[in-house]
Amino acid sequence: MEKKPLQDRAGLLADVAEMYYLEEQNQAEIAKAIGVTRSMVSRILTEARESGIVEIRIQRPLQSDPELESALKEKFGLKDAFVVVSNHRNGERLTRTLGNAGAHMLARHLAPQKTLGLAWGTSISATVNAFEATEPMPVKVVQLVGAMGARNMEYDGHDLVARITEKLGGEAYYLNAPYLCQSPEMAKSLLETKSVRETISVGKKTDLALLGIGTTSPDYSSFYLAGYVTRRELDELRKAGAIGDVCGLHFDVNGQPACDDFCERLVSIRRQDLLSIPVRLGVAGGEGKTEAILGALRSKYVNVLVIDSLTAKKVLELAETK
Repeated sequence: MEKKPLQDRAGLLADVAEMYYLEEQNQAEIAKAIGVTRSMVSRILTEARESGIVEIRIQRPLQSDPELESALKEKFGLKDAFVVVSNHRNGERLTRTLGNAGAHMLARHLAPQKTLGLAWGTSISATVNAFEATEPMPVKVVQLVGAMGARNMEYDGHDLVARITEKLGGEAYYLNAPYLCQSPEMAKSLLETKSVRETISVGKKTDLALLGIGTTSPDYSSFYLAGYVTRRELDELRKAGAIGDVCGLHFDVNGQPACDDFCERLVSIRRQDLLSIPVRLGVAGGEGKTEAILGALRSKYVNVLVIDSLTAKKVLELAETK
């Protein structure tokens, strides 16, 4: 079959996709209707998917574990918890599952005229991807953590704020500064600039924060794997007792602040301001995050938790031994 002009080609792809997916014609019927072979129809359908003309979304039902939710709330004094049943220990499927559960909890706690604060990370990105607003919601959306740079823009705070603001129809406030500075003096100088100061001021009035939980484990640290900190810096954080972080604020396994010198280089919400946010919704899971999640819960940086069932069990078990 000869190549059609781009616009005509897109129309053909859409026509064949509609016949197959909406009108439920089989490939043989479509081939006869448009005068091509059946194998050509198969290739057209593949091209339609790869070009984005066809988008396939699987809405997997969310199943929760009420017993684990109750145990977590009782153990850590949480306001709310959603333990999504999953048999995935790591990977994209687990991230998507956590994102779907995170979107469910975000919808439960978000209300009009509120201020929503966002950090950054894969779980937050998955939550934003899964979140759907049924109608425009007048909210303020503020970036709580500075920009991570050019790598992995999909997970960066600036991009996440833009994406969810578009979905909500709200008003965005960006933190136009790097997340990690070379020195405390540079971070202090940036925090005193007008635009950063204004965003930080809005961040202090946040009603609901959507947060990820980071780890200093080399195999699972997003900071390290993405190249934002060196192995030497990561090792120094671990030697100082840091096992995880929320918004770059590191803590040990008991939830106590760690690595104050590192935190002084951050352009990020400060500890007391984070703790003053009424709803601090953490979305995290996976076998490499167990210790970090325990520390985050003990630090009280997170008071509403979305987690998978396998990790939830490990967190509760670890809490009895550490």
